[in-house]
Amino acid sequence: MLPHTEPSEISRRALLSATAFVPLSALLATAQPTPALPAAQTKALSAFVDRLIPVDELGPGALDAGVMNYIDRALAGVYANRKAGLLEGLEALDAYSQRENGSVFSDLTVPQRDAVITAVEAGAAAGFVNSAGFFAAVRSLTMEGMFGDPFYGGNRNFAGWDLIRYPGPRLAVGPPEQAMKVELKPVRISARGGEHAR
Repeated sequence: MLPHTEPSEISRRALLSATAFVPLSALLATAQPTPALPAAQTKALSAFVDRLIPVDELGPGALDAGVMNYIDRALAGVYANRKAGLLEGLEALDAYSQRENGSVFSDLTVPQRDAVITAVEAGAAAGFVNSAGFFAAVRSLTMEGMFGDPFYGGNRNFAGWDLIRYPGPRLAVGPPEQAMKVELKPVRISARGGEHAR
């Protein structure tokens, strides 16, 4: 038989405050999602994406439009099966940049980055297996993040839609309306509902 002990004196307030911390800590743990790519590869990919759609007189570039947020979310979710190939390509990009210019891709000057991207796109980057395929994959992710529906994490503040003068989703705009060449007022709402200006 167990010895009889007096119940410990714990106040209701202390009990509530102690248990209230548990859900809060769980919430804080989920508030900062783990990036899909390691820091070095994220840095290389950011530098690459920035050169594909840079900031210019027409408006914000890919980074300002949240393309990296889109890519990170996609690689952590629906495109998780593409992550390993992208990581391999980013490592090959840094290795090629190191051989050609003495620095990893993100540390290169803008002209050096552009020269590397040109070689990668053409499949002419020595030692970089399937560099043209890597370029196509990054370009595709960049375009999706820049011009896709903001619901998916990119196209922040509708920057991509503004760049191409896309007025937003419409229910009744067909060829007759398009033939009238009436300037449509932009709709700042995503097709999935809600304004997604992240």
